[in-house]
Amino acid sequence: MKPLSRGRYQVRLAASADDVAAAQRLRHVAFWAARGRARDDGLDADAFDDLARHVLVEESGTGAFVACYRVQMFDGSTLGQSYAAQFYDLSRLTRFPGAMLELGRFCLAPDQHDPDILRLAWAAMTRMVDAAGVGLLFGCSSFAGVDPAPHAGALAGLSARVAPESWRPGPRAPERIALCDLGPAQPTPLPALLRTYLSMGGWVSDHAVIDRQLDTLHVLTGVEIAAIPAARARALRLIAAESVG
Repeated sequence: MKPLSRGRYQVRLAASADDVAAAQRLRHVAFWAARGRARDDGLDADAFDDLARHVLVEESGTGAFVACYRVQMFDGSTLGQSYAAQFYDLSRLTRFPGAMLELGRFCLAPDQHDPDILRLAWAAMTRMVDAAGVGLLFGCSSFAGVDPAPHAGALAGLSARVAPESWRPGPRAPERIALCDLGPAQPTPLPALLRTYLSMGGWVSDHAVIDRQLDTLHVLTGVEIAAIPAARARALRLIAAESVG
């Protein structure tokens, strides 16, 4: 992927171990320190970092990283090696007819709110998806904390967006919550990334997983590229085209 720029920012792939470490530090700030759970090493790192490509958004003038995520490509024969496969039975998805891209650890620096950051992050993702002929974008969409009560309204509302049976992720994690078991509740906000997925016609697993290591609840989310509404697809490709490469 060629570097792209928009406004004060540019996006590129990590080119060194130092770049990956910078992404791990940013993830630590977003996923650990922001919740009062700082780690001694100041890093959010796991074994998947050595296998993935890391996408970095940085401020052009200062070089400060303001957003990052990582991606891996899979097909039916390799899907069991994905991050999500630790938590979900993906055997039905192994029959998906096309390339699959897993997006993970998507985060912004907590003090950054410029909409150009997200536009540029999605411009890069759009170009990768189109260049590789990706048919399915998937990943774990997280809710902060392992207590489902604050998110009951949002989780219950997701029962209307459960994956079609042909692709539906099965249970694997020992701690999980079936969406259908959640009764009516006051609506609560969805995480921003999950809202984006759903705006593209995305679907979710029929249960949420409790991940105590990261102190999150998450649902597996999938976006079938061919099913993205035409207007939304045009808007994403327009942003990608307008970003200077």
